[in-house]
Amino acid sequence: MTAVADARIAAVTAAREARAMYRSGFVAPTAGIAPGMTQANMISLPKDWAYDFLLYAQRNPKACPVLDVSDPGSHSTMLADGADLRTDIPLYRVWRDGELAEEVTDASAAWAEHPDLVTFLIGCSFTFETPLLEAGIEVRHITDGTNVPMYRTNRQCRPAGRFKGEMVVSMRPIQADRVADAATISGRFPSVHGSPVHVGEPALLGINDLAAPDFGDAVRIEPGEVPVFWACGVTPQAAVMASGVPFAVTHAPGYMFVTDVADSTYHV
Repeated sequence: MTAVADARIAAVTAAREARAMYRSGFVAPTAGIAPGMTQANMISLPKDWAYDFLLYAQRNPKACPVLDVSDPGSHSTMLADGADLRTDIPLYRVWRDGELAEEVTDASAAWAEHPDLVTFLIGCSFTFETPLLEAGIEVRHITDGTNVPMYRTNRQCRPAGRFKGEMVVSMRPIQADRVADAATISGRFPSVHGSPVHVGEPALLGINDLAAPDFGDAVRIEPGEVPVFWACGVTPQAAVMASGVPFAVTHAPGYMFVTDVADSTYHV
């Protein structure tokens, strides 16, 4: 067996062990978990709303790049054999009429309440963090063991059917002389948000205070670093709020679905 094959087996094993850990009730942000394996955002909607969201994602691929869509009522995915989308994410959010109703570690009751849920798995920028680290670019929230900071912006997504809302972005402080490298590396992963949507002045995105993210945790910005913003898979949750969706289940921001698919699968 080659070293490459050994590494692949070890990475898949790490992903499966992580999902088993979350299924047992362990709760923690997933950045840095199972390095080299793709992570995904999740939104589950009643079948009646699924087409509208599919169209919304198609019209806003930078923020909502779809990796997989389930059949109605299914809680499995081709991205991870044997995984259960109801239990294998560390923390879920349940939404009612566009409002956050609760956060749970097991979403089985939501599937029981709405047996026709259609689940969308959306690309996540955590996927290209391993290549950033391999290039010697620090990822601050991994260094500090915190959740990535995420912000609602003034950039409106293109509406579709009953869906509307603003783009959400994640932010990573990058040394000024490495910003171009970070943009090039992430740009090779268009299926998981790709290159940054903005570099520098946060006010141009309608962000008034980097120390007060809408989701996740604030991070240090050191001298010589520039805030770099990527489209974020929490954008569908902003759409749930803006559109008054009657029922939805999502991951909690920063608590992703860890797949069995290698990051390199989405490298172009």
